[in-house]
Amino acid sequence: MIPERCDTPWTYYMEPFRICEGVYFVGSYTGSAHLIDTGDGLILLDSSYPQYLYQIIANIQKLGFDFRNIKYILHSHGHYDHVGGTRALVELTGAKTLIGEPDRDYANGKLPLTWAKELDREYYEMFEPDILLHDGDVLSLGRISIRCVAAPGHTPGTMSFFFDIVEKDGKTYTVGTHGGAGVNSVKKDFLDRYGLPYSLREDYVKSLERMRNEKVDIFIGNHVWNNDTDIKGKQILEHPELPNPFIDPTAWGNFIDRCMKNIMAVINDPAEQEG
Repeated sequence: MIPERCDTPWTYYMEPFRICEGVYFVGSYTGSAHLIDTGDGLILLDSSYPQYLYQIIANIQKLGFDFRNIKYILHSHGHYDHVGGTRALVELTGAKTLIGEPDRDYANGKLPLTWAKELDREYYEMFEPDILLHDGDVLSLGRISIRCVAAPGHTPGTMSFFFDIVEKDGKTYTVGTHGGAGVNSVKKDFLDRYGLPYSLREDYVKSLERMRNEKVDIFIGNHVWNNDTDIKGKQILEHPELPNPFIDPTAWGNFIDRCMKNIMAVINDPAEQEG
């Protein structure tokens, strides 16, 4: 079990593995990152901590891909553990970067809201996003078209992503990920410290209600604890003959239910009221 706060979160190594056709986990326990092989270049979903970038590159290479073929870095939101490795990776690959428009000033450092300070870090790896995402945008490359859905709450620019893949069994499955589920950034202490509106909580609830309507067959986590990525990955690596544990149409709905329970606990907590 990983402690709630650790001095070197990027040291919690996980073996990279294939989740489903064209989708791979290449991150760590505390900083998720997923690689999508489109057949015409690679898309990296989140770049994790800057201190962990060397391992992401090694993981990509270990899976047989060339990290220099990354064409796009797609960000779920603008926090340090999701954007930290981007600047260096862009310099290495020339990849284009995408993030929800409201989180633009998180990425370029104009707003000190990346959560780096809360992790006792400094965010030095600023970058100006190439493409600002809006609700309903589609990123297409090769055989993959990723539908981008605004899911504000965790940050104003949090985005969820959905796309279809054809698995080895010949069936088409929808892959989905929620762009940011933590309630840490909508708690009173954080909102008051940075003068943020309490309406982010209502935004969070509304986005969850909207996400509930999405059909997801393969849920990939924004963090490993969202969907037990570590446990399922270990099963895939050690028992490849078993059914793929990520193919589970119930996982998405169960996750949304947990998120709703968490945000309502914050909203209904007397100690969390505005004023």
